[in-house]
Amino acid sequence: MAGKLYLCATPIGNLEDITLRALRILKEADLIAAEDTRNSIKLLNHFEIHTPMTSYHEYNKTDKGQKLVEKMLAGTVVALITDAGTPGISDPGEELVRMCLEAGVPVTSVPGPAACIMALTMSGLPGRRFAFEAFLPADKKERRMILEELAEETRTMILYEAPHRLVRTLEELAGVLGEERPVAVCRELTKRHETLFRTTLGEALAHYRVQEPRGECVLVVAGKSRREIAADLQRAWQEMSVDEHMAYYESRGIGNKEAMKLVAKDRGIPRREIYGYLVKQKSRHSE
Repeated sequence: MAGKLYLCATPIGNLEDITLRALRILKEADLIAAEDTRNSIKLLNHFEIHTPMTSYHEYNKTDKGQKLVEKMLAGTVVALITDAGTPGISDPGEELVRMCLEAGVPVTSVPGPAACIMALTMSGLPGRRFAFEAFLPADKKERRMILEELAEETRTMILYEAPHRLVRTLEELAGVLGEERPVAVCRELTKRHETLFRTTLGEALAHYRVQEPRGECVLVVAGKSRREIAADLQRAWQEMSVDEHMAYYESRGIGNKEAMKLVAKDRGIPRREIYGYLVKQKSRHSE
């Protein structure tokens, strides 16, 4: 009979945030797979959990993951924990989940702390639609590509960043999204020196250039507003000639009269002006 994989969320700072169910599963499991056993042993000792532990991290996830799957297929119950928060969110846990599901090993999650959700809910920014980006990639080309995609993102964005890279990331975000874009910088969540700095990207950048940041950070950034989208469209329409603007709609199967209405609306001018311009253009071509 196959074992099972439990994804056990652990505290992101305050040890009181662990759930009673997580404690029970960690005690009852046959084996605990931890991202960093040296870090996790402190948590287990605090709650007097004596379950055997093994390492599972980014650098051994393929080989160790296969061994763990083999154990679970043989009946072992494994509890996976990360250094802090919920396994599978911006860590190698997602790879183990995939391997288990492909092998037919049951997987379930024991919910609990997640820094991204905590930061979102306390940021004051819209939480109905959001995009979780975690850490931006280190590769310059890939990083630039992601930043360009974020420039058009309308959902609230959540990013993780280490303190020594915070200023660089704020510079890049301000350069792409604009210095006036609202942001909430959340630091040391659930810990004694927890801070929430609600400001703009430009002001956050100016602050942390002077005040050295400390502790892991979560950035919650407002998405592109409808006003910004409308302004971008308006600029795009103005950069087009009327002929190009008409061709844009007509190429999509829209009739001439309806296209004129849409072009006039986009450019904020009466339809008769568009009509008059087109009549003159037609007259010139016929001469």
